[in-house]
Amino acid sequence: MRHFPTKRVTWPLEVVAGSKLATRSGRLRLPATIGVLLVTGASLSACGTSATTASLPSTTSDLVKQAKKEGTVAWSAPKPQSQMQPAIDLFEKKYPSIKIKYTNTKAPDQVSQLKMEEAARKVSVDVANAGGLTVLPSLQLADNVSWSKYGIGKENVFQKNLVYIWSVPKVWAYNTDKVKPADLPKTWDDLLDAKWAGGKISAESRASFMTVWDLDSSMGEAKALAWAKKFTAQKPHYSSNTTQSEAPIESGQVSIGTSLINLVLQAQKKGAPIAVAPLSPTNANESYLYVPKGAPHPAAAVLLTSFLSSDAAQSVLAKTYNSRIPVDTNCSKPGDNAVLQAICKANLKWFGTKTLKDYQNFSSFFPKAEKALGTDVG
Repeated sequence: MRHFPTKRVTWPLEVVAGSKLATRSGRLRLPATIGVLLVTGASLSACGTSATTASLPSTTSDLVKQAKKEGTVAWSAPKPQSQMQPAIDLFEKKYPSIKIKYTNTKAPDQVSQLKMEEAARKVSVDVANAGGLTVLPSLQLADNVSWSKYGIGKENVFQKNLVYIWSVPKVWAYNTDKVKPADLPKTWDDLLDAKWAGGKISAESRASFMTVWDLDSSMGEAKALAWAKKFTAQKPHYSSNTTQSEAPIESGQVSIGTSLINLVLQAQKKGAPIAVAPLSPTNANESYLYVPKGAPHPAAAVLLTSFLSSDAAQSVLAKTYNSRIPVDTNCSKPGDNAVLQAICKANLKWFGTKTLKDYQNFSSFFPKAEKALGTDVG
């Protein structure tokens, strides 16, 4: 086995949501578990994994029979169970003999765990989550599943083994008590106006809120780094993650800041004075599910993943703001999807992460952007 030097990368919100990584200076501390994950992709590529590929039935009816015999499925994702519970209840109502064991696990911790479990042939997770910088290592951990056999269209499958289940777009949000609609910024350059200087903006110190700069060909890395240097000169209020950068917007400590659409909608539902700013473009922020190699209940895992991709499950997930949206800007059929309605109402343009190269580029783009922002860990 070859040995690879560790490399510092920046983790977007979907990777380390809720992690306590910030120091008092606003810089980040990386936990030891991330150090393991940084070399996961390279290690697995060089050494492979000792986990075996599952033997699955060729038809959905036989898949259901095998899943019922397995009787349980362990699902792990970086989401509170309360957000997934409506879909869990719907699945268990349809398949009462199959019980879901759900665990809220931070994305980097999950990849590190699965790497070790697959090597030891003692995998405990049946359905895992991938997004952002965990996509590349997850592709090495994912089992080969012919998803089309079980009713999943190719448009919802990334690199054959990852199934697109939900999207939580990154947005800029503002305090409706502090900012008039007419004064809102509509472009990234509008944020460089002097009226937003002096701590009036809240932003996550990780550069993942700038993901779209690496996806939109009209923007690009050079323009991103130039913008980041000007932005940091505005002296924004940096927080270690997007959840923490949203809090001062709701309280009125700042006027505008980085957020996620689900956080904004949840806060609005509770009566907070917050709304989505019409600042474009942004990124779709896709999240995928997959079956790890060596999963103890593979049929139940495939059945659950296929179910979560169905229209019925997507409709339920939409009520907690965790369903799919079009990968690129498309407001032709928002329906009753609150996320799609909100970003379309704000006239946002968004870009999806559509290729493997896009994900590969993130690992070099984010550290450069962090350095330009002045928030890199060195």
